[in-house]
This record gives sequence, structure tokens and C-alpha cells, in this order.
Amino acid sequence: MSTDVDPTLRPEPLPEDVDRALRPQMLDEFVGQAEARSNLAVFIQSAKQRGEAMDHTLFHGPPGLGKTTLAQIMARELGVGFRMTSGPVLAKAGDLAAILTNLEARDVLFIDEIHRLNPAVEEVLYPALEDFELDLVIGEGPAARTLRIELQPFTLVGATTRMGLLTTPLRDRFGIPTRLQFYTEDELFIIVTRNARKLGAPADEGGAREIARRARGTPRIAGRLLRRVVDFAVVEGDGRVTQELADMALTRLGVDHLGLDGADRRYLRLIAENYQGGPVGIETMSAALSESRDALEEVIEPFLLQQGLIQRTPRGRMLAPKAWTHLGMQPPRSQSDLFG
Repeated sequence: MSTDVDPTLRPEPLPEDVDRALRPQMLDEFVGQAEARSNLAVFIQSAKQRGEAMDHTLFHGPPGLGKTTLAQIMARELGVGFRMTSGPVLAKAGDLAAILTNLEARDVLFIDEIHRLNPAVEEVLYPALEDFELDLVIGEGPAARTLRIELQPFTLVGATTRMGLLTTPLRDRFGIPTRLQFYTEDELFIIVTRNARKLGAPADEGGAREIARRARGTPRIAGRLLRRVVDFAVVEGDGRVTQELADMALTRLGVDHLGLDGADRRYLRLIAENYQGGPVGIETMSAALSESRDALEEVIEPFLLQQGLIQRTPRGRMLAPKAWTHLGMQPPRSQSDLFG
């Protein structure tokens, strides 16, 4: 079984994810995020009735939960234009000015990865958000002069996976901050069932539940796993996604019933077998697994921590009781047990 990091099980976008047919088009079709959805419905309706641009909105939360999809739905529900860009793309203030001056009244501008905005661009954005005006400096040296451009009222929708990296002034200018939560198994079950129908390979309840259980609470991962399982259903089954087929396909893909891949299990086994459950330092883990420290901390550990399989302590990483159960191993008796 493979022990590499499986990109299928990571929530970062992949090229094959661009499947527009599977994205919900309206707020009523959107499954999950009930609290955020009901609040957005009120704000959208209010903006439409008043005939004004909606307040600036910030979506934050882990990747793959629907931040971009919600921004597109907002524009569609408001009946206005939608422009999309991302923080790293806006290198100069002129890039932002070009986009802002081309916006129609009440349009939605979506900036993904907004925490990676250049500080110079961010400064230009502040007056645009508050007063719908752009202050630009044209020319250099003695010939330089300032130019103020009036903008149409617009709605900025920002999305970030790292809320802590946003500067306070930028964060404070968003009137509607919205956190997106991980999805429940029942919500993912509805998403998988609907998407399987759209892909032309209907899933029975057991098959859809099997995929939902292993999708790490993330619709993007559920969609990817579903596509792989549909491949198996078409080639090795009768075109239907059953529980047996889903289990067989996901097991062959190296995805276990908690949604862990080969790299996750290798990480857990190393602590269990070589270090008796820890604590073991991150540098030691990095050397033993031949992975960079950043890769361990940002790719492998977050999900293991969320699931309560490991704990970070001042002395290093330790396995939690749930990890021993998952690995089917007995935890070693601690020093205090020897004299108990």
C-alpha cells in the first residue's frame, strides 16, 4: 500500500476539480453551512430590496468547504456581475485599479487568498472599500501627481484559509465575516448522492455513506473520491455505486475508514512502533520520514489533530488513545503503571 501523501485527500484545489456541473448554482441548492447560508439569504434579500451594493463579506475557514462557490452564488442571487481574482495576482496597485474601474454598479469582486495581498495594494484597497474612491499616484519624481477616481459601489468578497494572517485594518473593513465549518456526514451524504446522479452512476445509501464517511468533512474531497469510485463502478461494476464497491475502491486507493491515506498511517506507525507512542520531536519525525518539517506541520498533522489521533506537547508529538485503537495496537504500559 502506498505511503506517499495522496493529493486526492488534501483539500487544496487540483486541476480536475473544475467540474462546474457539480457546483450548486443557487443558495437553495447549497447543502450544509446552515447558519452562514440563512444569514447570507437575509443580507442578499435586504440588498436587493434597498437596491444597494451588499456589504463587504469575508469567508474564512479550511480549504475545500465552498468559499468560492458561495461567492458565485451571492453574485447570481443578487443578479449582478462577478469578477474573480486572487491576492498573489494583484502585484501592483495598478492591477487592482484596472479591475475596480471596470466594475459595474453593485458588482461582486471576489479576491481569493486575500491574506497574500501585497501591502501596497492593500493600502489602495482601503479607500475603495470605505468611500468607493481610488487614490493613485501617477508619474515619478517632481512630475508625480495624485489622481482620485470615483468608483461604482461594489461588494468585495474575500476568502482566506488563514484568518490570522489578515492585517487588522483589512479584517475590520468587512461588515459580514463568515466562518465556514466542516460538513457533517449526513450533509456530505446528500452531496455525494446528488453528484453521483449528475455523473450518471447512481449511488445507493450504503455507497454514498461510505464515501461521505471517508471524505474528511470536505465536499471537495468527497467529489474527488466519488469520481474515483465511479471509475471503478463503470469498469469493474455495473455502473452503480454500492457499499461493497465503494469500500473496495477506496481501500484500493489507500483511503481507510477514517479518511487517512498512506502518509498519515506511516506517520502514526512511526510514533507507535519506533517511539512507543512518543513524545518525539518534530525534527526527528522529519528525518525519519524524509519529509520537510513544513510538510508534516501543514499537510499531515492538521487532520490528525482534528481527529484527536495525536497531540502536540512541549516535548514533541504523542499518540492519543484513539490512534492506538485505529492502528489495532496496544499502547505500552507507562512508567506509573509498572508500580501500580
